[in-house]
Amino acid sequence: MPDSAFKDVRNLALFSQMADESFSALMRGAFVQNFPAQIELITEGDPSDFLHVVLSGSVDLFSAWNGRETSLATIRPISTFILAATVRDAPYLMSARTLEKSRIALIPSQNVRAVFDNDGSFARAMVAELAQCYRSVIKAQKDLKLRTSLERLANYLLRHQRRAGGARSFELECEKRRLASVLGMTPENLSRAFRGLQPYGLQVDGTRVTITNAAELEKFAKPNPLIDDATT
Repeated sequence: MPDSAFKDVRNLALFSQMADESFSALMRGAFVQNFPAQIELITEGDPSDFLHVVLSGSVDLFSAWNGRETSLATIRPISTFILAATVRDAPYLMSARTLEKSRIALIPSQNVRAVFDNDGSFARAMVAELAQCYRSVIKAQKDLKLRTSLERLANYLLRHQRRAGGARSFELECEKRRLASVLGMTPENLSRAFRGLQPYGLQVDGTRVTITNAAELEKFAKPNPLIDDATT
């Protein structure tokens, strides 16, 4: 693995506090690979042979059943997936594919489990990471089950606006079909939801979104830090 990739991985909170010898043992046999867009990296049900670290690009976590498919999360640099399967030596519960050209580090899962048993700092960081993942799942469930489709879309756009630095106009992070899947809608329902938010200060032109009245949209959306704040 190139030295630059080692440094990027080492700086992650998950690995930053572990002993140097533990990190060396962890990365033994690890490698970096470049993937084009729309390449399936892992398939749900397969054994979790590697812990993946997204160094550049982005990755879609998704699942399929009975002819239907849904997107569950987007992974961006620099972060890992799917840690729980690696820790438990269990099959993946999700599949993953690149959304764009991506650079991925692959760390053998057996190394992760071995170092977990011997490095207390790494073990504590793993628990913290898994706890954060669990809380993210709870927030996603609350968003899906407690909000209408318009409320989910409104809060998604407000979160997106904050990530865009509060800009009045911004581009959607993904195509509308995939956004509909992330929000638990059909593409047709998403189109209706965009139209339904127009009276609250929303304008949409293709993938370009303009929030003309943020106060009015926020009044409708009623954002809740226990759902919408990734830091809680």
